[in-house]
Amino acid sequence: MTLLALDDATYAYDARRTVLHGVSLEIGEGEAVGLVGESGSGKTTMLRLALGLARPTTGAVRFEGAALDTRDRRRMRQFRQSVQAVFQDPYASLDPRQRVGAIVAEPLRSLRIAGDHPSMVANALRAVGLDPEIAGRYPHQFSGGQRQRIAIARAVVCGPRLLLADEALSALDLTTRIRILDLLAELGTRISILFVSHDIGAVAALCRRIVILERGRVVEAGPTAAVLANPSHPYTQRLLASVPRLDPEGPSR
Repeated sequence: MTLLALDDATYAYDARRTVLHGVSLEIGEGEAVGLVGESGSGKTTMLRLALGLARPTTGAVRFEGAALDTRDRRRMRQFRQSVQAVFQDPYASLDPRQRVGAIVAEPLRSLRIAGDHPSMVANALRAVGLDPEIAGRYPHQFSGGQRQRIAIARAVVCGPRLLLADEALSALDLTTRIRILDLLAELGTRISILFVSHDIGAVAALCRRIVILERGRVVEAGPTAAVLANPSHPYTQRLLASVPRLDPEGPSR
């Protein structure tokens, strides 16, 4: 079943500046999809549409087959519980004035979700590999990787069906990126993921399907392994050619 879809969506700031040109994207139940493109390709705008933070100029965003209407408050509350996001910078995305427990509980409060909030926060922290006892501490007491885990805990605390990860690894060192990627892969066994990145290697490790975006247009899409093994579009070929490769014979002497 298709959970979220962008259907021939165009987005224009004005008559002279169109940033998305009839893009289509589908994310199925329990599926991990990678959205790849360089800076300025339109990835962030697609993500804003997928989150319901902006409305397409033409086309539609569909959730469970029905067009998303941002004016329907009841429907949007259901949508926001089902679709949560993790953003790029773990240092800027957490309020330094709030304790971790309050940060993670924020979606529960804003969406008016009933239940034992401290217990739900504790379960979310455990789900991302953190001790629930950290709930009383502040973000500045944690490393970048730990902060990103806290941000992911905040995203999953309300039981979403889809996680949108926007360059969620780019601000982290290599070792931490691998750990967070492993965490996302584990979460991907239970929820759908749209993984927005310029890192083709990370997308290949996490996503079974890939969508390539260039200058606001989808230029290639399909199973990740097939697209990366035999890219048909010149832009995809250039992206792959730019990925550093290790020389199996080692450096020349």
